Formats: sequence, structure tokens, C-alpha cells
Amino acid sequence: MYKPNYKNGSIVNLMASIKKAFGGKSDYKPLKGFDISNISDKNIILIIIDGLGYDYLIRCGRSSFLYKNLKGKMTSVFPATTASAMTSYSTGLAPAEHGLTGWFMYLKEIGMVSAILPFTARAGKFKLDEEKIKYRDIYKEKSFFTGLKATSIAIRHKDYADSAYSRLSYRGARKLSFSNLHDFFKQINRALRVNKKRKFVFAYWPKLDSLSHKNGTDSQAVKKHFDSLDKKIKFLAKSLKNTTIIISADHGLINTKEKDKIIELKNHPKFVETLEPRAVYCYVRSGKVKQFESYVKTVFKKCCKMYESDDLIKDNYFGLFKPNEKLKDRVGDYVLIMKENYIMKDLVLGEKRKIYIGNHGGMSQEEMFVPVIVIKP
Repeated sequence: MYKPNYKNGSIVNLMASIKKAFGGKSDYKPLKGFDISNISDKNIILIIIDGLGYDYLIRCGRSSFLYKNLKGKMTSVFPATTASAMTSYSTGLAPAEHGLTGWFMYLKEIGMVSAILPFTARAGKFKLDEEKIKYRDIYKEKSFFTGLKATSIAIRHKDYADSAYSRLSYRGARKLSFSNLHDFFKQINRALRVNKKRKFVFAYWPKLDSLSHKNGTDSQAVKKHFDSLDKKIKFLAKSLKNTTIIISADHGLINTKEKDKIIELKNHPKFVETLEPRAVYCYVRSGKVKQFESYVKTVFKKCCKMYESDDLIKDNYFGLFKPNEKLKDRVGDYVLIMKENYIMKDLVLGEKRKIYIGNHGGMSQEEMFVPVIVIKP
């Protein structure tokens, strides 16, 4: 397992470098080996390709334009999942500080498990903001773009470009939306023309991740899409002047195809009766601690490692600085970190059984490391 390197080798350190390039400051140190001296007067485009792990680029992309411009690798955050990592990109903070700890989060404030980015209840999918619950009561961190010494533009898919999460996370940036791959790159070019000032363009592409979930990272569908992205980025790079393009990801993925590596909690009633499971976060019922620990150490011994959540917070798995006041409520009593390519799946009433081939959120090399690709003019 690979722990995030928040000291000088992670997503938050890259964002510290970018902030420094625009004259700002961060509590986190700049990314080691990332030289900003010759980009501090240029436009910067940061493209985040959801699911593009460093391991995938090394295995499947060695003939690509992206690989030719690869400068190294860095770690994601913990957990290595979109909600946590993308919020680190949009704040420059680790999950310990921004407090978004996974796609599904138990929100003590409202007493339910939510899908935090679309801001819906996990069961039933009803929208929380339609129930007079405000996103800013859940999430209060400043946007990376607020006060940045540049014209900032955030480019996101039209389906969520104006969501409650996007409005807060990308506050301070002009917002452009897209509907397909061609439109995505069209909007990047449009962003560079909004005025004559220096610009920071933040562009997020989600489809590689969704294809990897459904088909696995070694599928032809994923490779075909990667090749299309690679060609588009190459064409973009050749058309720009006075602009540096930085490309990375929020996490990589592992493949789980073997049925014996899929742990469905419906088959473990003695385990389920000890807790309320929230992805890797376990909220253990009073009086059931010994039963919970014993079950994990015996039945799940080969599948996962068990940690007390307090220990992971103290050991800086979530970040280096003062934790968000709500962090403890959001990571439960214990955290189960899956070994190899095991996954653990629970269902709640109203959910359809959906088990993906491609998965992430753990601390394997494939999930944790993302590429640092820099294309200079």
C-alpha cells in the first residue's frame, strides 16, 4: 500500500506549485522537481483526465504523445477517489482539511448517507438541496480560484457545471460547459480568448473513468478512448502559444474480474450486524466492537487491513494540517483498506446491484499514482 506523499509529491503539492506560479501561497510545499521558473508568465491549462493512472500510461500508452511529455508521477490523496481528489484540485487542500472523504459520505448533520458530489441521498437519489439543505452547510472551504492573480476558467460537463458542488468549488472562476470530446477542446480554446489577461484554465474530462469502471482498464474501449484523447491533446498543444499544458488525474484504477475477490456484504450478516458500512468507513455499534474486530481479522484477513480511523488521521493519511471539524464524523470508527484487487460491496434499499470491473479508492500502486505531464510552448 502507498500512502499519499503530502510533503512534496501529491496533488496538493502540484496545486501549491501552480498557485506559486500565479504569485500565491499555500501551506503545502510545491511539487518536488516541478520547475515553475519558465511558466510563471504564461497561461496554464490544467487538464484532469479522470481515471488516468500512471500505471495505465506506462502499460498502455508508451507510444502516445502524453507519454512523450511525461515528467514523472505523484500520489493522489486518501482515499483515491473522485470526490476527494477533485476537491483537492479545486481547493489546493487535502481531504483532512476540505472534509470530503468519498463518493458516499455519512453526513451526521442530516443523519443520512449522501452521494456528495451530485448532493443526493444514497437511497432514492432525491436531491438534498430541494429539501432546503444547503451545500454550504456541508462544505465551506475556499475555492482555489478565489483571489488568484489570473483570469480563471473552469470547464466541466454540462450535466453538473452548475451543480451546488460546482458553484462552490469553482467559485471565482468563469464557468464553461461541454457535451462531448470535440466540445471539450473547443471550450479550452474559447477560454484562452475570453480576454487578453493571463489565464488559468481548469478542465475536467470524466469519460475515461466511466469506461474503465464498466469495461476494465485493459479493454479496447478504454484504449480507443485514450488514443482519441491523446490525438486531441497533441493537436491542441501544437496550436497554442505562450501556454503551458499540465495533464494529470485524480486516481488510477485496478481491475476486479474474479468473483472470489468481490465481497458482497449481504453474504456476511454477522459482520453487517456490527456496523453501518459506508464504503471503507465503518461505524461500529455500541457493544459490537470485539465482534467487528474478530470478524475482520478472521473472515476478511486476506481481503483487507483494518485501521482505527483516529490512527489514520493522526498518521496524516488524510492530510498534514489541522483536520476539518467534521472529518471524524465522516470517516467512522474504523477504516478497511482493501488488499490486492478485492472490493467490498453493500447495497441499500432502492439501489440496483452494480459491480464494476474497474475500481478505485484503495492504496495500491495502480490507484494511488497519477502522471505529471507537462507540455511547454
